[in-house]
Amino acid sequence: MTATRTARERAREEITAEILSAARAQLRETGPAALSLRAVARDVGMVSSAVYRYFASRDELLTALLIAAYDDLGAAAEAADDAVTDRRDYPGRWMATCRAVRAWSVAHPHDYALLYGSPVPGYAAPQDTVGPATRVIVRLVEIITDAHAAGATEPVAARGSEDPSMFVAGAIAYMRDRQVAADDVPPEVVVRTLIAWSSLFGTLSFELFGHLKGSVSDFEAYFEAVSLRLAGDIGLA
Repeated sequence: MTATRTARERAREEITAEILSAARAQLRETGPAALSLRAVARDVGMVSSAVYRYFASRDELLTALLIAAYDDLGAAAEAADDAVTDRRDYPGRWMATCRAVRAWSVAHPHDYALLYGSPVPGYAAPQDTVGPATRVIVRLVEIITDAHAAGATEPVAARGSEDPSMFVAGAIAYMRDRQVAADDVPPEVVVRTLIAWSSLFGTLSFELFGHLKGSVSDFEAYFEAVSLRLAGDIGLA
């Protein structure tokens, strides 16, 4: 009984993986807005009604694709940071992570477009995607908070009269709930880390969607320069 159930589970995992692979291939050809369960079923040699046993709707399939891509990107970023042997080399860890994010994005432009491109009409990502979607920023925050705890960051002064904790309260609560950011990390550091995160992906989006053509001759060198300057803004020496 147990062996039969395990075999069924294994078969289901294999078919699910085939469906996801076919869906990713379709993304490369048509984009996420045109994703079709019927077309995916045809590509894996199944009748469309059979695919619905694995994914109840196009939106459910999109969610699975988002989670898989976010996890793939997050794993690449985490592996790059983990590979830095000197854990107190905080600028090195930051740069290794940023480089890995760009390398994955350049190698997977269609997956990147699914994650950070135009929203799919009529689709709203569920809560299930939040954890995978924040793996990169969580790792970047871990690097910054490790450096802050070790006294390896330069003081960063707040700019403007507003209290930054007022408009990044959600980010602070999320990081503290996950025990990533300590209570003594200044809100200004959180603000600057969020700015760095959005700037990194904004730079990547400009590169991958063609907005830097004619302005930047070496995209990799430009991304390197952006990453270094953002590290300095956060206070990494």
